[in-house]
Amino acid sequence: MQLLKPENKKNNPLPVLAVGTFGLHLLTLLLLIFHGSMLQQLSRQLTPQSLVQLVDGRTITVDPEPNLKRQPEAIRRFVGETMSLMLTWSQEQPPTQVWEITSQLVADDFKEKLKSELTNLNPDRQFENVNRGAENVLVIQKISQPTEIGNGRWKIEILANQLTFSSYDRLGKSVSFNKQILVRAIDEPATSLPNAPLPLHFAAYRLGEARLKIYNICEIKDNNCSGKPNQALP
Repeated sequence: MQLLKPENKKNNPLPVLAVGTFGLHLLTLLLLIFHGSMLQQLSRQLTPQSLVQLVDGRTITVDPEPNLKRQPEAIRRFVGETMSLMLTWSQEQPPTQVWEITSQLVADDFKEKLKSELTNLNPDRQFENVNRGAENVLVIQKISQPTEIGNGRWKIEILANQLTFSSYDRLGKSVSFNKQILVRAIDEPATSLPNAPLPLHFAAYRLGEARLKIYNICEIKDNNCSGKPNQALP
């Protein structure tokens, strides 16, 4: 009996085509993910981080968008804590060191005039050196709500006293510090940290994250207080 040989089946191209198509789609998907990741990294590099102000006055930095708006509580907190930091001295924390660190929060064209004013606040006119046991502390009584005087510029009133104590005068002396303080918004943080920062550096750095700078200070009753730091203070 003759056995019938089975007929040769023709190769079916559909499975090969399906595998090839799937592989091509997978490669395309991987390329899209790769390019998306690259574009996201490039976007982070080209887009500056922006300031976000919380309701309690604290500030954080996020992506993006930059603007000149500041919440009133953020302005009040910046002014109060900056002036307290700037006017609190001791032998362990001398005024020259305090000024060197906190002056980053002051506009460049106002620094020399403000330093002179701070020196005159001390009854003994001591700024370069502080006597042993001497301390100076700013006590704030009131900080007003900020008044907007321009785009990204505000005026705020502060009522305070600088108290000076010494080893032979524990009751201390009081010098009033009732001022109008003008601040403006800036694009970048006002301060930076050195390689070996002190606690005072960290405090100033935290204040600098508000992206504000003091650009003028006037007497509380000065009706002509402006943004010109070269204007004489009474």
